[in-house]
Amino acid sequence: METEHKDCAYCAKGALVEKFGYEICELPASTVYLFKEQSHPGRCIVASKHHVSEMLDLSEADREAFLRDVTVVANAVHKVFHPDKLNYGMYGDTGCHLHMHLVPKYRDQFEWGGTFAMDPDQKKIQDKEELERISAPLRDAILG
Repeated sequence: METEHKDCAYCAKGALVEKFGYEICELPASTVYLFKEQSHPGRCIVASKHHVSEMLDLSEADREAFLRDVTVVANAVHKVFHPDKLNYGMYGDTGCHLHMHLVPKYRDQFEWGGTFAMDPDQKKIQDKEELERISAPLRDAILG
């Protein structure tokens, strides 16, 4: 099995991941984070518990478990934030840890009809009380 990497935000957690994410909860195959950049209300990240770069690097069982977690989070985002569309993005050119961005899109709002931006400082929320206020109903829907 792959090893954890101390310079990987998702493996190290703590200060590295807190630069851009606020932990919502743990699921069987992943950790869920609220993306602090909330220009798309409800935007979050589902990060695999395995330090791999590609979905193909997971066993079939681990890949299915990761996608089950993504589906649980997607259902929760729809329930809590009621987006018109939920976009999914998997990147990692420089941070090679499997994770998926779930980005709610709303008609007639920011970036509707286009690709979502990856600027983590655009509308970044730092206040922990505000982050928790946004995360709590999402956590309840995910773990419900």
